[in-house]
Amino acid sequence: MSSMAQFVAFGGVVMLGAMSPGPDFAVVVRRSAVSGRAYGMAAALGISVGVFAWVVAAATGVAALLAASAVAFTVVKVVGAAYLLYLGVKALRSALRKGGELKLELPDPGRRSVWAAFAEGLLTNVLNPKAALFFVALVPQFVSSGASLSGTLVLSLIALAGTVAWFLVVANIVGTLRKVFARPAVRRAVDGLTGAALISLGVKLAATSRP
Repeated sequence: MSSMAQFVAFGGVVMLGAMSPGPDFAVVVRRSAVSGRAYGMAAALGISVGVFAWVVAAATGVAALLAASAVAFTVVKVVGAAYLLYLGVKALRSALRKGGELKLELPDPGRRSVWAAFAEGLLTNVLNPKAALFFVALVPQFVSSGASLSGTLVLSLIALAGTVAWFLVVANIVGTLRKVFARPAVRRAVDGLTGAALISLGVKLAATSRP
C-alpha cells in the first residue's frame, strides 16, 4: 500500500462515497442554507473528522469489531437513527413555522454556534454504522495486515482531505445562494425537504441489519 495509484484510487472511492446522497449531505445543505456558509463549512469539517476517525478505526480493526458485534452495532444504529430523527423533526418544525426573520437554528448562541454546527456534522457521521461498514469493506483493500502507522495516517488524511473538499464546495455553493434560501417560502421548502430526508434516512438506518 505505497503506490501513488493506490492512494489516488482510495481517494476517488472516498470522494464518490461522500458525494452519494445521505445524512451528511442533508446536514451540510440545511446548515448552509439556514445558518450561512460558515456554519455549513463547520458542519463539513465535523463530517470530515468523523470520516478520518472511521478510516483509522477500520485500519486498526476497531470498526471491524463494531461490525462483528451485534450489540455494539445495534447500539450505534439506534443512537444514530434517533439523532437523525431528532434533526429531521427539528427541520420539519422549522418548516411549519410562519415566515419572518431568518434565525440561526443552532442550539448555542453566539460564537459557540459554529462549534455546535461542527458537532452536528461530526455526530451525524460518527453515529452512522453504515460508515463503519463502508470503511471496513474499503480500507483492507488498501491496507495490509502489517501496514505501518504512516501508511494508515496517509490514507486517513486522504479521506479527510477528499471529504473536506467536497462538502466545502457544497457549503460554499449553498451559502452563496443564501439570499435565495433566506426567503421564507424557500427556507420552509428546504427545511421540509431536508427534514423529510433525514427522517427517512433515520428510519432506514433503524431498519438496517448487519451483513
